[in-house]
Amino acid sequence: MTRKPIVVVPTLNEVENIGRLVDALSSLGLAVLVVDDASPDGTAAAARARGAEVIERHGVRGLGPAYRDGFAWALAGGFDPIVQMDADFSHDPADVPRLIAAGSDLTIGSRYVAGGGTRNWGLGRRVLSRGGSLYARLWLGVPVRDLTGGFKCWRADLLGRVLAQPLECDGYAFQVETTLAAHRLGAHVGEVPIVFTERRLGQSKLSFAITIEAARRIPRF
Repeated sequence: MTRKPIVVVPTLNEVENIGRLVDALSSLGLAVLVVDDASPDGTAAAARARGAEVIERHGVRGLGPAYRDGFAWALAGGFDPIVQMDADFSHDPADVPRLIAAGSDLTIGSRYVAGGGTRNWGLGRRVLSRGGSLYARLWLGVPVRDLTGGFKCWRADLLGRVLAQPLECDGYAFQVETTLAAHRLGAHVGEVPIVFTERRLGQSKLSFAITIEAARRIPRF
């Protein structure tokens, strides 16, 4: 079977972004799978109209379950590697080939290595993000600079082994949990610099309450 990369994108009310994102990824020769949580704004239909594969789920079930469903679909289809990214252009589609080319078992698009950074963030958001990643890294002892990052490229064999672990997080702590699982499995985790840009269209799903809940999860890991 010929292996082809795929990009898995979870969505909730991203109709303003998803069509352009699918077009950008498709122009790079990448397959796209959108996992939509019953967006009332027509996100699923817009993604399908641009040629993406779409999983439509019933109700808002969370980021972790969305990725688990999308990853399982991609693994069953024989795709390799498998990339995960946000739908709102905070992750630049043009960076996906660099993540794939890096060739690590898990490659993270990192804001916190040399050459990486953020754009259009206020001081509070920068402190919260950088501090959260440092907090998780110190608690867990994982040598990854951007431990909370959600722009990742997985080799299929590693991802299958990670999903076989007893993962429990449904929210944003899923990003830390899966990277930690890869590290504990002895995988090579690499980081390539990316610039994370605050969304221009649509509304962020990240709230202060979600951030606090993720922080509370870290010591349990």
